[in-house]
Amino acid sequence: MIKKCLFPVAGYGTRFLPATKSMPKEMLPIVNKPLVQYGVEESIDAGLSEVGFVTGRGKRAISDHFDLNYELESEIAGTSKEEYLTSIRDVMNQGQFSFTRQTSMKGLGDAILNGKRLMGDEPFGVVLSDDLCLTEAGEEGVLAQMVKLFKQFRCSIVAIQEVPEDQVSKFGVIAGDKIKDNLYQITDMIEKPSIEEAPSNLAIIGRYILTPDIFDILEKTAPGKNGEIQITDALLEQAKNGCVMAYKFKGRRFDCGSVDGFVDATNYVFNHLYNQ
Repeated sequence: MIKKCLFPVAGYGTRFLPATKSMPKEMLPIVNKPLVQYGVEESIDAGLSEVGFVTGRGKRAISDHFDLNYELESEIAGTSKEEYLTSIRDVMNQGQFSFTRQTSMKGLGDAILNGKRLMGDEPFGVVLSDDLCLTEAGEEGVLAQMVKLFKQFRCSIVAIQEVPEDQVSKFGVIAGDKIKDNLYQITDMIEKPSIEEAPSNLAIIGRYILTPDIFDILEKTAPGKNGEIQITDALLEQAKNGCVMAYKFKGRRFDCGSVDGFVDATNYVFNHLYNQ
């Protein structure tokens, strides 16, 4: 059984300054719902209702969002505006939330390692809120698709998508043996390679399922690209000693860590989902 999901949310969001000077980037709204809530809803829909956040300074708004606001709720109780709280109330009723802090930014691998005290000795999901993943109505979310695969293979799984060659330097990139349509057993991973170094154009995006031995590997992983502890380095080590799968998911992904992607996501949600 996999029931936990980790959200690394300690990053500064520098690409959205000055908006993120005092507001977490994860709280930026796509229409009327913050990015992080979309990710938590995806996690809960996949059966991962024990949600842990690795936060940092200036991130209090995230914990407040998943808590009661007595003054606001009392003010609008019994009015038509109360229905605007339906989605977050549903999330709060279904999820269990815990928080820990990352005191310095040392990379995604370090953020995940900080989550060990929340995830314990169990397999768990990881969602990066910057990557907004949407599927059509009635279809399973990306994390739910990956949970099904985990129940079959019982190993770490990363979500991947094909990207243009001139964009591979923005991602971790995999090489692997094709198991079946959309599924690969990873043989190599490189963090943000040049076009010449990239083993493919299959890029890792912000959805993972990790087995708990990843924590022992991360503790021994030396800083890599940019002096940070890279989750790709730890996953490659895991792949050498066992099995790590890469899954080309069904759905749309928006890079909401960039202004262009954020605007595209807002337009898509407004035109395809919000007015339905």
